[in-house]
Amino acid sequence: MGILEGKKLLITGVLTEASIAFTVARLAQEQGADIVLSSYGRMMAITEKIALRLPKPCAVIELDATKDEDLAALPERVLEHLPHLDGIVHAIAFAPGTALGGNFLSTEWPDVSTAIQVSAYSLKSITMAAKPILRPGSSIAGLTFDASVSWPVYDWMGVAKAAFESTSRYLARYLGKDDIRVNLISAGPLRTPAGKSIPGFVTMEDVWVVRSPMHWELSDTEPAAKGIIALLSDWFPKTTGEIIHVDGGLHSTGH
Repeated sequence: MGILEGKKLLITGVLTEASIAFTVARLAQEQGADIVLSSYGRMMAITEKIALRLPKPCAVIELDATKDEDLAALPERVLEHLPHLDGIVHAIAFAPGTALGGNFLSTEWPDVSTAIQVSAYSLKSITMAAKPILRPGSSIAGLTFDASVSWPVYDWMGVAKAAFESTSRYLARYLGKDDIRVNLISAGPLRTPAGKSIPGFVTMEDVWVVRSPMHWELSDTEPAAKGIIALLSDWFPKTTGEIIHVDGGLHSTGH
């Protein structure tokens, strides 16, 4: 038996095989979970194609976290494929190009608000949309990139991730009474579709090559994905509001 045997999970953010969410989905199935993926718009066809590369078939449902109608329909769409949910993987983030790459001082509010809504508020909106079908003992697990400091070129996505991390703590506070846990994995830089979309992201990669206490493989999504799997399991029954670093230990070092 795997550590997720019998778990029913909603996994967002599967776009390519290089996505952390894809590795999470693969490992979740290997560990005994039944899963549903979510995507939206033109990305639906891409996610459906990538889903065929998973160990087992799974459904892909429509979910644009910025659309009220999709959020309202989320429970019904999940219930077409699963009887309930035991967990959600939040692996979505987006910022317009004007909010990244050294443009911090010139980014206008509409682009900042987009970054915050998609990358931070969506954790709350998806969780609450799914709450009617989340069982006690459920786990919400998300992915962040250390927002306790500023990073070159990350700019307003860094601000959005700070909001995301705070959102996870407040969700943990308010959902604890329902026995729902909310935790994050803070991963080092990875050459995922999201990472590659950030102008100058290589500058952050270089930091890990030089300073990480443990060797950090930029193309290996499995360590971060295994962290998510652990949080989804029953092996952290009283851990909530936590950020677990899977970054080769760089967060613990000085300059």
